[in-house]
Amino acid sequence: MPTPPPIPVLPASPAASPAARARDPRPGLSGLDTGALAAWIAERGAPAFRARQVSDHLWSGRPGGVDALRTLPAELRAALDASFRVDTLPETLVREADGGLTEKALHHLDDGRTIESVLMRYPARGPRRERATICISSQAGCAVGCPFCATGELGFWRDLEVAEIVDQARFWRGRLAPEGRRVTNIVFMGMGEPFLNTERVLQAAAILTDPAAFGLGARHVTISTSGVVPGIAALTAFGSQVTLAVSLHAARPALRDLLVPLNRRWPVAEVVEAATGYAEATGRRVTYEIVMIDGINDTPADAEATATLLRGRLAHVNLIPMNPVAHTPWQPSPRERIDAFAETLRRVGIDTTIRRNRGIEIGAACGQLAAELAGAPAPAAVARRRELLVRESAAALLDAGSTGTPA
Repeated sequence: MPTPPPIPVLPASPAASPAARARDPRPGLSGLDTGALAAWIAERGAPAFRARQVSDHLWSGRPGGVDALRTLPAELRAALDASFRVDTLPETLVREADGGLTEKALHHLDDGRTIESVLMRYPARGPRRERATICISSQAGCAVGCPFCATGELGFWRDLEVAEIVDQARFWRGRLAPEGRRVTNIVFMGMGEPFLNTERVLQAAAILTDPAAFGLGARHVTISTSGVVPGIAALTAFGSQVTLAVSLHAARPALRDLLVPLNRRWPVAEVVEAATGYAEATGRRVTYEIVMIDGINDTPADAEATATLLRGRLAHVNLIPMNPVAHTPWQPSPRERIDAFAETLRRVGIDTTIRRNRGIEIGAACGQLAAELAGAPAPAAVARRRELLVRESAAALLDAGSTGTPA
């Protein structure tokens, strides 16, 4: 695997989190690539087919730890159990919504931290086949601090290990298997900024797309970033055909400073240039995500700025109504304003999709379930946060109006 360039690390913010516990020193088995597992088996004098037996169990979706590998000799099972964890997600809470079409999982890690993943089922419609898309996390918490995101309010705890990322996909494969269904798409859009954990995210992506491991096609995997330019460069060098998604949210720099604080480090023009480099290197269009917030980033000026920024690029835009979050005063944009925004982009040849929210009643947006179970912040703290956002958004809108659109 190519070695990605070093990524600057954002400082961790205080986190309202469960009390941390000592971590299990054993690495997760699913974090090993197939070659490393085969080497471990060979070092113990076991025949090569034992590695295939372990892999078959690991990637089949069947439940159970080492004890379930009854085809292995007891001595090898004991060595495996002493060296690795078969599952790095020891406990999971699942909630359902949308008549069972959406499910959200809150996974407890071995140190007491929690992360989230989501399953979204899409029934077959016309020529489109049935799909099962999962959204997985790359960090426990997030240090980026986007003000419309519940994860940002929780703060940052730690990066996830490779196996902790991969095991989220294994969890959903196991949940779907009894139905005769399978995971068809994976998106890194859960908790955390993937490109602040770049090396492990790319290792996880390699395992998830390895035909001898999880085995999903690279074009069915999407990695989403708030705009970490070195991470986009690392993905470009990685040479995969995964989809790159950029959380754009605003094309006007002053407004994006508020909505995506990383914009102060990597300005939006630099982010789009790096993403365009990825598109040119791979021939794959980049997806740009915009959470539509009533009266904040959904104005005609915002639509024109977005059209100017992305015109002529290999790009697709997803417009997503904001999920209401307790600590913000903001609400989702009305549908007619989203439609008008989309029409502005389509007029200049930018493919645009309006997405509908899923699982609102179970807090399916990133971080909402973890925030709920961590305990609601004090009303006074919520009021102060709302007041601050009102002032900051008013100032950002004024500044954005005076500075115009990016070049």
